Amino acid sequence: MDKALVIEKLNKILELELAGVVRYTHYALMVYGINRIPIVKWLEKQAEESLRHAREAGELITYLGGHPSLGIGPLLETYRHQIEDILKESLEHELKAFDEYKALLELVKDEEPRLEEWVRGKLQEELEHYDEVNKMLRKPGQVEAYH
Repeated sequence: MDKALVIEKLNKILELELAGVVRYTHYALMVYGINRIPIVKWLEKQAEESLRHAREAGELITYLGGHPSLGIGPLLETYRHQIEDILKESLEHELKAFDEYKALLELVKDEEPRLEEWVRGKLQEELEHYDEVNKMLRKPGQVEAYH
């Protein structure tokens, strides 16, 4: 296992998850309308989960002897705050996270059981988020997947 490459990938994940904290917190603040409360609760839960993932990635970095990044992944204010737009941006974010975790899995697969198990769990969580957002983007009665 290339430890330096794994630490680099974990730092990228850490930054992406921290961006998720900021992104989901911002989204929660920008929700208006009759369905505000359940949507805000869901977005706040996503922010908390992103923070948990960031902390876990940071712990793994230090276990491996690395230094956790103080950076935050890309943040782009689109000024689109309709629920559908927020969900579309969330879907894009989840896909980026999935890709980063998948790339990390390739680095640790059959090399480091603890990291491999952790990454597989995160991949499952990211897929569940993707599926959840995908269903949220469907119109009532729409069976086929959004994306």
